[in-house]
Amino acid sequence: MKAMRAGKTTILGWILSVLFLPRIVVAAETLDVVLDQAALMKLPEKVSTIVIGNPMIADIAIQSGGLVVVTGKGFGSTNLIALDRAGAVLLERTVVVSGPRGRDTVQVYRGVQRETFSCTPSCERRITLGDSADYFTAIATQAEARNAAAASGGAAAARAPAR
Repeated sequence: MKAMRAGKTTILGWILSVLFLPRIVVAAETLDVVLDQAALMKLPEKVSTIVIGNPMIADIAIQSGGLVVVTGKGFGSTNLIALDRAGAVLLERTVVVSGPRGRDTVQVYRGVQRETFSCTPSCERRITLGDSADYFTAIATQAEARNAAAASGGAAAARAPAR
């Protein structure tokens, strides 16, 4: 009889402790982000620390009002965890970063070599992970030269050799 009562008391104590412990909010949802684009996510109250599993896949920027901007940096999936001051998990979410999609992006394959174009409305070259190394380097070099010229007020472009 005493053993039965002790067992019931233990079970009741366990149930009450589970019911009255601080709730852990675990989101089973997936946050889908397109490469080189951002998505907004609202954080739960009292978040102290945010961890991103693989910063090469996604990056975060914390904004006021409990918002986080999640930017797709590379293809794949990772996770995002929000903790409170005590280290309890308040939120855990899978972040999936996929390539550009839609009718405004065209990928051209020449054998195994790939080139990506953004067609909004005219097709222009676009740097995308997975493009052939020569194509990617050529576009990246042009973009860096343009950005340097803009940052220097055009002085860098004036010094650049003519082609």
